[in-house]
Amino acid sequence: FSRHAALGVEGALLLEALFADLRSVEEQARRIRDVEHQADTICQQTMELLHSSFITPMERGNIHDLSSRLDDIMDHIEAASQKLWLYEITSATPEAPEMSQLLVRATKAVQKTVDALSDLRDPGRIRALCSEVKAVEKENDRLLRRATARLFKEEQDPKMLIKWKEIYENIEDAVDRCEDVANVVEGVVLENA
Repeated sequence: FSRHAALGVEGALLLEALFADLRSVEEQARRIRDVEHQADTICQQTMELLHSSFITPMERGNIHDLSSRLDDIMDHIEAASQKLWLYEITSATPEAPEMSQLLVRATKAVQKTVDALSDLRDPGRIRALCSEVKAVEKENDRLLRRATARLFKEEQDPKMLIKWKEIYENIEDAVDRCEDVANVVEGVVLENA
């Protein structure tokens, strides 16, 4: 889980860098795709271990959910980067870099949360880390509403409006999957209290 979460952070940092410099989008999107493939590999290995292990450190359903949600984070990061490339985006909206920064914060918080699972004897700390992830998700929700409202108010090109709306939604979905990870971790903490 820690390696998987670290790849989420790496992907989010690459997306943040992509928004900061949209001159080599194809190359940067390819780097993000490579990280996403690494995440897929870890997810597959986790599922294989899950099916071949008799005793697991937590409930099998939780392991499956945690691995799947961690993988979903990278899937949405990769989708956002691919759209930037395929839609030939050459300049970012003011909110896009902000959203990517929140995504970085969310993935870093997820990484700390997942790492904390190694010590279930401190459930208060784990719950606090989960709350940190959820706070970033709420902040991103507010930013998404503001960005979408501005987009519909100011963007005159309907195609560009659709492109950015989809990119925003991919970033939002990645942050939402971060919250899903926190929810699964909270469930694990409850089951082991």
